[in-house]
Amino acid sequence: MSVRRIALLVLLWWAGAALPAHAGETTPPRGPIDSNAISSPATLDGFPEAHRLNGLKARAIASVDKRIQKALKQYPKAQPEVYLKGQTRWQIGWFTPGSGSKRREIAQVIVDDATGKVTEAWTGPYVAWTMARGYPGAFGHKVNAPWVWISLTVLFLLPFFNPRKLRRWLHLDLLVLAGLGVSVAYFNDARLDVAVPIIGPLLSYLLVRALVVAFSRRNDERPREPLALLVPVSWLVVVLVFLVGFRVGLNIKDSNVIDVGYSGVIGADYLSVGKPLYGEFPKDNGSGDTYGPFAYEAYIPFEQAFPWTGRWNDLWAAHAAAITFDLLTIITLLGIGWRIRGPGMGVVMAYAWTAWPFSLYAMNCNSNDALVALMVALTLLVAAKPAARGFLAVVGSMTKFVSLILLPLFATHQWHQRRFRTVALYSLGALLAAALVWSPVILGGESLSTVFERTVKFQFGRDAPFSFWGYYDFDTAQLVWQAAVVLLALAMPLLPRRRDVVGLAGAAAALLIAAELSVTYWFYLYLVWFFPPLIVGLFGRYDRPARVRWRAAT
Repeated sequence: MSVRRIALLVLLWWAGAALPAHAGETTPPRGPIDSNAISSPATLDGFPEAHRLNGLKARAIASVDKRIQKALKQYPKAQPEVYLKGQTRWQIGWFTPGSGSKRREIAQVIVDDATGKVTEAWTGPYVAWTMARGYPGAFGHKVNAPWVWISLTVLFLLPFFNPRKLRRWLHLDLLVLAGLGVSVAYFNDARLDVAVPIIGPLLSYLLVRALVVAFSRRNDERPREPLALLVPVSWLVVVLVFLVGFRVGLNIKDSNVIDVGYSGVIGADYLSVGKPLYGEFPKDNGSGDTYGPFAYEAYIPFEQAFPWTGRWNDLWAAHAAAITFDLLTIITLLGIGWRIRGPGMGVVMAYAWTAWPFSLYAMNCNSNDALVALMVALTLLVAAKPAARGFLAVVGSMTKFVSLILLPLFATHQWHQRRFRTVALYSLGALLAAALVWSPVILGGESLSTVFERTVKFQFGRDAPFSFWGYYDFDTAQLVWQAAVVLLALAMPLLPRRRDVVGLAGAAAALLIAAELSVTYWFYLYLVWFFPPLIVGLFGRYDRPARVRWRAAT
């Protein structure tokens, strides 16, 4: 090879290496590797690499969708914006004019590049709330499979069916608890218009039933007839063991960690290294620092066993925490039932939690909601000891602040015996709990204003379309109901009610249900909060379980 040719090749190589990476390209880049990430195309009329459509064609396809045309009639000034979604789809959104909070996306369409067809079109609350779109596996993965949910529902209802007494309240109570799953089915089908109206009446019924239990004058010494079971208690023990194994296995094999569980792991990591808990959460969970300190402190043992890597990955610490909270709730309900009506009732209450689909729903989302239920159940377990009751009541309320509504009620349990001593011991336990729970935050020098901004203020400003108040616009009626709930919480400790643990459980369930019915930001995971006290109240009215023989009702 001649010297001239070698010099020419070197010159050409140098010139090529000096060019920018995309020099000479006539098309924009293909798009982000993440299939859900969005990016802006370089031009609307250019064709990205390996794409059949350009931005103009994708926008034209989206514009003719009937749902979008209907939305644009309501917002005629909305303007479209075109994005690449991953490497195979287009996302077209229509935004109202303005900036900041005034600028709002009112419609969104996903167009498949290969087929040129609209695969998704969303308007109304579905635009901002992707969790309302019914994406498969978004909450709990396999627990939403019909064979899982329906099987659990049957197991939840069947043992308590009494063929000799068809018309009894317990049948209806359990049917209502199971019927809440119908709303989830419509939610998974992206039908908020059906899912939301179902919740209100069912929760209202449960509220009334809890109040009936609370204000019944029948005390622990005079239980009603035995709790009729269709099968022996020994059968429930066998199924209970099987269900526990099934639930744990399903959580490990096929569940997901939502932002709530992720926040617990982040907070535990921050606390363990002395980092401020509030105001510095990562962007992928920016509002995760909105709970009380115990919601993060409870995760410390699990985060130490399965350290956080700094990413939202499998998060085995969240799995371990959710499984532990669930198992402890089962054990606590076993203890409550055993204490008030013997081992058979303990098995029944533990079984009810384990078979109820919503407890698995919460566990398979790996959220912290079972921790709220656990703390309420533990408080009922130690209800006879004022100091322990005050301690656990405050610890529970420093998880999710909804439990604060229970503090006056728990303070006055059995104070008719020794009023001053009861309140004093309760207060002592409560103060000790508050000091222990908040000490990492206070000693860490965190700003109280930041804590207030990130927790109380943020919670009061949250909105969601999954509650009656969030989906419909009845602000005045909501304020009236919220005032009534506050009055109920203040009056409940002073009203004459059933004085035993069963009455206390009914009152606690009523307050928690009333609180859930009053908030704008609500979701199905919250249902487990009131289940332990409600089931203690509903089953505790009966004497020890006894099997009934199947025969036609007479």
